[in-house]
Amino acid sequence: MKNSLHYVAIFLLLLCVLRCNDRNERAYVNSSGAVQIDSVKIEQDTMALFSIQAIQTFSTFNYSCEGFYGYDYIYADEFNRDVTSYKFTTEAACGEKKVHFSQINFRPQQRGTYFFKFFNGLNSAGKAIWIEKKITVL
Repeated sequence: MKNSLHYVAIFLLLLCVLRCNDRNERAYVNSSGAVQIDSVKIEQDTMALFSIQAIQTFSTFNYSCEGFYGYDYIYADEFNRDVTSYKFTTEAACGEKKVHFSQINFRPQQRGTYFFKFFNGLNSAGKAIWIEKKITVL
């Protein structure tokens, strides 16, 4: 009896792995690249040293064929950070555009004023446009 319960559990687990996958297996990732950050939400422009604050970024993706891939978080120097968001693109048919938010948890290690630049696309001359924010750490 005990062995049959193990077999049933293994069978259900395998069934779930095979059936519960909501990904379209034919929608392989084709590419990745920078995506414009449309807006940035910072709750507090002043915070305590070693505390954690969530910084939310909002970008627009084509539903079903694009998604958030990750951030490039560059320490330009001691108090300056450049943030670029990346998306992936798949072979799946694209749907309507939807706004998606992602989050960076900022935990400062030093007192001072931190300046953030978030990639907001390119201008007509091909030069990067940035959304600039600052956070003072006491």
